[in-house]
Amino acid sequence: MLDYDREADGYDVSRGGEARAATAAQAVLGLIPPVPHGPGRLLDVACGTGIVTRRFAAARPGLRVTGADLAPAMAHRASARLPGAVVRADSRRLPFPAGTFDAVTSVWLLHLLDPADVRAVIAECARVLRPGGVYVTTVDKAAAHDVGSDIDAVLAARPRRPAADDADVVTAQAVGHGLRPAGDGAFLGTGQGRSPRGTIADLHRGWFTLLPPGEPRTEEFAARLAGLPDQDRPRDDPRFGIRAFRKPTPPAAGLHPRSP
Repeated sequence: MLDYDREADGYDVSRGGEARAATAAQAVLGLIPPVPHGPGRLLDVACGTGIVTRRFAAARPGLRVTGADLAPAMAHRASARLPGAVVRADSRRLPFPAGTFDAVTSVWLLHLLDPADVRAVIAECARVLRPGGVYVTTVDKAAAHDVGSDIDAVLAARPRRPAADDADVVTAQAVGHGLRPAGDGAFLGTGQGRSPRGTIADLHRGWFTLLPPGEPRTEEFAARLAGLPDQDRPRDDPRFGIRAFRKPTPPAAGLHPRSP
């Protein structure tokens, strides 16, 4: 996994900046209905620099938004955007009582984790969600970057591990922790289209986890990418998927759900 303390300074620029943050926040909030009993509370898990988290707060005046991130440098940047509303926390062990939040979000988190940690994170998100609340997360991040370009043709033979944020896997985990599917959507990763030269740099930074920097096979892919035309021209932007899950509300006392 990347060192997100080292990544913090250039993180936003390398991920599409404010334009990408705007489309992400709009799509996520589109799956979160207004809270019926008041302004409500939202937790953004692994909030990073807070560039998306801040937009949640701006778009829903009165919504009490909290960001949580484990990396000190990321949490520090997020705190500058949302003073007093960001905590350092491990997403596998959230420091909040059960049923605290009306909505929980995780944008670009699950794809970084191993399967056991994905289970733990989804379990925690379900735990801190109140009955009737909604959890929204990104899914299938790696697959979204395959836009059918010449870069993707070069990278097609690279070794891959199963995607931890595979949409069907995430759905099964969410259902296993008592949540129910509540919709899906997508947003454009503005400014995140790959260029050959940028992809070579990503290889050398270790972004492709099964192609360690300096290994012969890594350099073979880098050489093939270097032979592509238009080295600095970004190819199409990816389109990222999101899914929403609702925590059921228990039946009122004395009432029983009908039999199927």
